Amino acid sequence: MFRKGLALKKEVAGALATDYHSALIEQIKAADYTWQEGRLRVRLAREFGFCYGVDRAVDYAYQTRRRFPNRPIYLTGEIIHNPQVNARLRAAGMRFLSDPQEDMSRLGADAVVILPAFGVTIATLTQLQRQGCTVVDTTCGSVLTVWKNVLQYARDGYTAVIHGKLRHEETQATASQVLTYPDGRSLVVLDREEAGFVCDFIRHGGDDARFSARFAEAMSPGFVPHRDLQHVGLANQTTMLMTESLAIGTMLRQAMLDRYGAPNLATHYRAFDTICSATQDRQDAVVSLLEVADLDLMLVIGGYNSSNTRNLARLTRHRVPTYHIADATSLISSRELRHRPVDPVDARQTAPSTVVPEKRAENWLPSGRAVTIGLTAGASTPDAIVGEVIGRLATFALETT
Repeated sequence: MFRKGLALKKEVAGALATDYHSALIEQIKAADYTWQEGRLRVRLAREFGFCYGVDRAVDYAYQTRRRFPNRPIYLTGEIIHNPQVNARLRAAGMRFLSDPQEDMSRLGADAVVILPAFGVTIATLTQLQRQGCTVVDTTCGSVLTVWKNVLQYARDGYTAVIHGKLRHEETQATASQVLTYPDGRSLVVLDREEAGFVCDFIRHGGDDARFSARFAEAMSPGFVPHRDLQHVGLANQTTMLMTESLAIGTMLRQAMLDRYGAPNLATHYRAFDTICSATQDRQDAVVSLLEVADLDLMLVIGGYNSSNTRNLARLTRHRVPTYHIADATSLISSRELRHRPVDPVDARQTAPSTVVPEKRAENWLPSGRAVTIGLTAGASTPDAIVGEVIGRLATFALETT
């Protein structure tokens, strides 16, 4: 298994720069993260775009193609949640096991399989190794830290309560980790509403059957609510909204205090900081931008199935008109754009690969006056796409109506 690259970093550096870097973005950073042309001014968040883990995953994929030019290369699914990046990998001849026509069970020793930045379940990794595949593991270090903590919970008899999206690859991979222990247990909660239901059960007890019906898909096999919620440890999908993860931690801690008292808290509740620093940095940068800049609107750039991108849009939507766009083609004109609604009605039932219908917004760009636009991008969005969006905005800059 390859976990630290394939010793071809220098050989693929040029291709990565050509495909994903932007000279315009470097110029804007040097100009205090500000760009202006005509009546439009753009204020870039000071942390945006590719994080280290995403950059590393894409780098490893390029190295894999160079190292094994004549062998079939597969990805278990999207390497990151960005359609342009995944399209480039397809164009390079890589195949996606998530496609309906592919069958992982048929892979043999000639197959090279790349694991994505979010990781894969224990069952998937075990099957690939049993079939003799060459595995290139790009799992992000922040995700591995979460796994380390949930494994410690399982080892010590604590149920891992995971703040995450049930159908997200990372959450599924994290939940699978605890199953390496015979008594390992996990429960996935999506938001504060679901956490509140769990907290009420912790405080007052309740009907196991009712609880199990509510969280049927979110519980590990053999989960018994009245037994497995006596000792819990908090973890989270690394791309969730930081403020929500912290709030859920506070809720669980208080529920345990109410049920067992302060002297016994340490034996009933644990929490480690498993919030990804890159995710937090991008969220903090957006909040700072809102505080220092008088914005007319906010553009958030990234894949529509990107959790961290959607959470950036959630942070700004109540403060300023916000549009989550995929790329420059979303900007149809100065009067019309295509965007993804900021919050789906039921995020739990939306798998990352689900195609979310776009909406069209009219008169999104105020006309006839100077406009200041805030701009950020999710951790899976390369600088090249951000640069293309600004290039598209430049075509609107001299319009007066």
